Amino acid sequence: MSDIKLAAEARTEFGKGAARRIRRENKIPAVLYGHGTDPLHITLPGHQTMLATRHSNALFTIELDDKSEMAVIKDIQRDAVRGTIEHIDLLLVKRGEKIAVDVTVNVVGESAPGTIHFVEAQTLSVEALATNLPESVDVSIEGLEAGQHVTAGEIALPEGATLLTDPDAAVVAVAEPRGEVAEEAEEGEAAEETAEAAESTEG
Repeated sequence: MSDIKLAAEARTEFGKGAARRIRRENKIPAVLYGHGTDPLHITLPGHQTMLATRHSNALFTIELDDKSEMAVIKDIQRDAVRGTIEHIDLLLVKRGEKIAVDVTVNVVGESAPGTIHFVEAQTLSVEALATNLPESVDVSIEGLEAGQHVTAGEIALPEGATLLTDPDAAVVAVAEPRGEVAEEAEEGEAAEETAEAAESTEG
């Protein structure tokens, strides 16, 4: 069930000039499409929409005139310098429908001492109900040794989600640090040992 409602207005002006005027009014140009319907050009409330887009794979209820439609964001165009939202593409969805989305990989835990980890894939592709899309997945590296890795197929997905990424694809890899990274790690360990020795002496 969606808990993010946005009041939209139909858009009749197009082009760069019209888009600039819309943004000056603290609104965001958007297009709503899907299920074989003609694209519907709308404007969305600027501040409220900006806050809502911080939630990955959020489900929106777009209220326009006397109707409401459920939708998810397919694309956000941002200003390259300021990072402000310039345009949003919204995909219509229906209750009970499954769609493909990318979910963020969130690494948790600590690998074995003296090792570092590399995130090989920032996101995973999954299929899930449009009304229950996951924002992220946790990938535990707790205690993993150098040379070990976690594949997409080993990651626990939220209930109802199906993996679309190749299950054999490496998501996080653990390795021994090299070069400057190794030196920094060794210096850090030496500093910790010195601190522990000092505490022992004081005690």
